[in-house]
Amino acid sequence: MTPKNKLNITDLAELARQEEKLSKKKAAELFEFDYLDKLEPGTFMTLCEIHKFLFQDIYDFAGKIRDVNIAKGNFRFAPVMYLQAALENIEKMPQSTFDEIIEKYVEMNVAHPFREGNGRSTRIWLDLMLKKELKLIVDWSKVDKDDYLLAMERSPIKDIEIEHILKQALTDKINDREIYMKGIDHSYYYEGYTVYRTKDL
Repeated sequence: MTPKNKLNITDLAELARQEEKLSKKKAAELFEFDYLDKLEPGTFMTLCEIHKFLFQDIYDFAGKIRDVNIAKGNFRFAPVMYLQAALENIEKMPQSTFDEIIEKYVEMNVAHPFREGNGRSTRIWLDLMLKKELKLIVDWSKVDKDDYLLAMERSPIKDIEIEHILKQALTDKINDREIYMKGIDHSYYYEGYTVYRTKDL
């Protein structure tokens, strides 16, 4: 079933194309206009702002906590009735070391606060924390899709694997436009969106 959207598109493939095009354009604007530098790294409010900015032209629920239970494959994300409490706990988690930041990122992924677009907005949120605390970001173009998805799947039980994969891809080129744009493309590629390149939009 096609999610209800502001574009009134009923075809799932067409919606995916438009969502990719519009939200990638927004992701580029986040960088071009220094919006990210104005946000407080590691807060849930910041994640909401990122999500809203990316998806506000497509979905009414952009930046809003989901009110339905969701799952991916056999994995069920945090139930709606516990979601608010989970988010408050995540907000309080420390973020001063690489391990702490990854732990916080993994917990936010388990919470999956939005109906759609969690991975894409949370990866930007992760880089924001790494940039502030460690003066590093992930060069996502160096992170293999299958390795990443498998490690994320296993991360609620053990996050050492995702820590290892992301640590190998860290870079100190935190303000490099090309690394950011390629990173957005890669982030979307993990979710199956590959029609447009961010730098061309």
